[in-house]
Amino acid sequence: MKRIAIFVDVQNIYYTTRQAYGRQFNYRRLWQRISAEGNIVAATAYATQRDDDKQIKFQDALKHIGFHVKLKPYIQRSDGSAKGDWDVGITIDILEAAKDVDRVVLLSGDGDFDLLLEKITRDYAVSTEVYGVPALTAASLINAASVYHRIDQDLLL
Repeated sequence: MKRIAIFVDVQNIYYTTRQAYGRQFNYRRLWQRISAEGNIVAATAYATQRDDDKQIKFQDALKHIGFHVKLKPYIQRSDGSAKGDWDVGITIDILEAAKDVDRVVLLSGDGDFDLLLEKITRDYAVSTEVYGVPALTAASLINAASVYHRIDQDLLL
């Protein structure tokens, strides 16, 4: 049975599905789909910590599905911009997991992950899969993945 690790860039998925469809992503349906294809040995969702009830309920729902939720403080800068980026944390965790799994599944449209997917495919011979919103997923990320899955109506609430 294939050993699978899932990594979710929560902010990216939230904003791209909202922008493209005005809807939310269905994490439970994703879990069901992937678990039918192998053994999920690790699943991590990376989010920003905002102490609001909706966010806490959402994070609890992710945990109930089976995700480990990692939180980074949401920082509002004095100029109005915000910071809460998980790219380095996701990269480190994927590099570690790739040694012990057959498939790495990344939910993100961020092209910054293209080199990472190329590296783990080359160095660890793992299959890499990306789930992203078609119009908002970097072409370089799609090309770096072994398989690209379009997020569309069947994976939305």
